[in-house]
Amino acid sequence: MKRTSNIHRFGQEDAGALLVLWAVSIAVILGIVALSFDFGRLASTQSELQSYADHVALAAAGELDGADDAIVRATAAAANMISDTQTFGSGARNLVGETNYTLDFYDNLPANDQASIAAGLTTDPNDAIYARVVAVPQTVDFSFGAAFFALTGNTPSNNQVSAVAIAGFTQYACDVTPLMFCLPSPTYTADGHIGELILLRSGGGGGAAWGPGDFGFLDPAKLNVSPNGPCAGLNGVQLDACLMGAEGSITQCFVQRGVDTEPGQKVGIEDAIFNVRFDIYKSIMNGRRNDTDYPPAPNVIKGIVPNGGGHCVGGNPQPSPDTLGLPRDDCFGSAACSRFGDGNWLSGRADYVTANYSGTDPHPSANSRYEYYNAEILAAGVPSSTTPILTGLSETGRPQCSNNQSIDPDRRVVIAAGIDCTANPIVGQTNNVPVNEFFRLFLTEPVGNDGTSPPTLDLWVEVVGTAGGAGGGSGGTGGIFRDVVQLYR
Repeated sequence: MKRTSNIHRFGQEDAGALLVLWAVSIAVILGIVALSFDFGRLASTQSELQSYADHVALAAAGELDGADDAIVRATAAAANMISDTQTFGSGARNLVGETNYTLDFYDNLPANDQASIAAGLTTDPNDAIYARVVAVPQTVDFSFGAAFFALTGNTPSNNQVSAVAIAGFTQYACDVTPLMFCLPSPTYTADGHIGELILLRSGGGGGAAWGPGDFGFLDPAKLNVSPNGPCAGLNGVQLDACLMGAEGSITQCFVQRGVDTEPGQKVGIEDAIFNVRFDIYKSIMNGRRNDTDYPPAPNVIKGIVPNGGGHCVGGNPQPSPDTLGLPRDDCFGSAACSRFGDGNWLSGRADYVTANYSGTDPHPSANSRYEYYNAEILAAGVPSSTTPILTGLSETGRPQCSNNQSIDPDRRVVIAAGIDCTANPIVGQTNNVPVNEFFRLFLTEPVGNDGTSPPTLDLWVEVVGTAGGAGGGSGGTGGIFRDVVQLYR
């Protein structure tokens, strides 16, 4: 009877039951804590690989400027410029070079991130916009996890990680003159031809392909006119006139990889639109003489004077009796060059100095016409000064027709997109044309007009240098250029 009572009491006794529960719980908690180390190592390795893939993609995309060697440079940048480490996958080691990733290039991406990107794959360096990097998968060995899965009989979790990154490159041109011209060769660069004169002649809208030196315009619709600038709200020829002739914030940014062109010989575009910079207000620009948005440059020496007195050059300008405008390269006078000069203007310079400075050169260290023009401004004071540049002659060098004067010496500088028209034939209105480089061009003399309708215009310009848009990104008077490299996925 006593024995039965003891057994009964033992069966009902609950002292120590919680200890068993705690023992089981502690085992589970310790197992979870142990596994967290393994999963933490897995997450760390994936983060390291993703960071590596992101940097490789950005390095490669930064070279995709549309040039013929873009993919070669992008591949080299990815392979040689990026070095990283991963800590836990298959042991700590460096991530350097092409053995740690695969690299492909694309000319477009689908709008849906889940859609296949295979259709955009390209090997054409002119079309490549995006770089896709897939990091080589890394295996993270589980320490605690291996024991846990062995004890529980479960299948081991996937302990292999990788990473994918897609980066793209876009160049933006902001607040530029909407001009373009055909280069003599794809290797012709602005900085390589500083000081050389070019005759830009307006290209027509017919079926004939444009040749070197023909110029046209960039489609204003593609330029996205600044809502706060002088051209806001304008359209048609009035918009064209403002885009070519006004000073200030003209346009917002547009993508320059593929610009749309328009004929240079088009109805409404006249020499007058450009010549406000020279203090010449006629035709469509006649009412802009005292408009502060259309001031002349601080130096308007041009070798022509008004017909019949007065201060404004009208429809029949006369050659100045005692002054000369900046001369052309000597080779144009001898017919040794047609559209692209060589920068040698020694003979013309001597004539210029004789006429304007009685034979004594006041600026012997100025090599180019652009340098000479600026030296003349500075010799008469700061750019805002109205002190005459020339004295005792028919021209003072300062505006006399307009009541305004720009304080920016680069008022006679225009920005033009240099395009390889052999590789990208231009026949007037052409879409999605890549720009080799944007040029800063100095107007050396008033723009000429042959009187036809629409007129053929001649722009005599000297190469000042690059305006940007050649992969480096730049800013300054007359245009801002930005290279934007960013991750897309």
